[in-house]
Amino acid sequence: MQRGDDRVIQATPHSSGLSISPDNHDISTWTVLHPTELLSDYMPVFVAALLTTLLITPIVRRVAIANNIIDYPDQGRKQHAYPIAYLGGMAIFIGVVVAIGASAIFTNGPAAILQGIPISIVVGMFAIMFTGFADDIWKWDPRLKIAGQLIAAAALAIEDIGPQLAAGVLSALLGEPHDILFSIGTFSVPNSELYYWIGTAITAIFVIGGCNAANLIDGLDGLLTGTTTIMAAGLLVISLLMAYCLPVENPETSLAGTRIILSLILLGVTLGFLPYNFNPAIIFLGDCGSLLIGYLTVVIIMTFGESGATKYSVAGLICFGLPILDTTLAIIRRKSAGLSMSDADSSHIHHRLKRYFGGNVRKAVLTLYAIAAGFTIVGVGLSAMLLLTNVKGVVVMAGVLAAYALVVTFAFKRARRHEWIKKQHAESHALKMNIAQQQKNT
Repeated sequence: MQRGDDRVIQATPHSSGLSISPDNHDISTWTVLHPTELLSDYMPVFVAALLTTLLITPIVRRVAIANNIIDYPDQGRKQHAYPIAYLGGMAIFIGVVVAIGASAIFTNGPAAILQGIPISIVVGMFAIMFTGFADDIWKWDPRLKIAGQLIAAAALAIEDIGPQLAAGVLSALLGEPHDILFSIGTFSVPNSELYYWIGTAITAIFVIGGCNAANLIDGLDGLLTGTTTIMAAGLLVISLLMAYCLPVENPETSLAGTRIILSLILLGVTLGFLPYNFNPAIIFLGDCGSLLIGYLTVVIIMTFGESGATKYSVAGLICFGLPILDTTLAIIRRKSAGLSMSDADSSHIHHRLKRYFGGNVRKAVLTLYAIAAGFTIVGVGLSAMLLLTNVKGVVVMAGVLAAYALVVTFAFKRARRHEWIKKQHAESHALKMNIAQQQKNT
């Protein structure tokens, strides 16, 4: 059984860059963590997240109703039978905050030596919460929402997670971070500078992409909440596998404990909210909830890339595959139709399934639960293969990219064909109307 990556990339402050340790790096003195012990030590975090969300959601619902923060049905995309309270995201947020507090107070045993939740992640979480809350209340311009997400991404950049991901990808092409990228006379620029700025861009892409992917898929009762519960369970398994197979050099700076805590929190708050949000829902997440769920999910996935282990982040992205696929298809569909990305439509995967099942929301949602579970099983299976066998990460990533490219190509072809058929029908209709008008005039 393989335990450990083929190389280790160590994070240091930006001024000193990143360094990649050689293959024979001595890990004999590093800390080896056991998943069952960690799960037991962190269980108060899960319980706090679950119970807090279960108890606070009815209170938040009453506050929303009292202040008329209600989502009213219409004849378009909002086809729920009766007005439903917003602000479910505040219940999620409160559950997350209480669980983070529980992780700091009640964690003991081997888990106590690990770093908890870094302040940069908490700052980003507050920025995302306020952005979503403001949009639920005041209907913010999309550009303001993006600005809020960029603030969260900027906070995350402090942790150097993005630069480590970039180093993991680019070091095979450009060399170690301390190698010289180019030099002019006595002036030289190391690779670490390039890795830092590319990594910062990666962080922004992850945050904006993840938040909006979660927001787009939140279109049916219990859909985002339930699929995230499934994904969080898979991310938790990957986190525990990584803790067991990848020894920790410095427990005080390692993100091994951070990703386990966040996975348990995400699992707890979504499970606690699901009874109120499943069809027929009595409260919606709103943008506050969907953006926060997306943020927490992508933060966990990014922490998988700690020390440049990019292939584990790919496994995490596979778990998040359903929102990514739906968002990709939405981009292709809207660009083909000449629409703005902020223009809503009723052609998402969940809308199509709802129509397929004759308007039955539960059947559509349960089908998507099964699809999300399939993506999650594949992601967990690939991470286990990478951690427990000698399969090369590049093989896995090549396979994933090939499969994704095939799906996107097929979707693009289908979208273009759909637009062509619509254009043909419109031209045919216009021609018939013109002929009819001419006959009428004669």
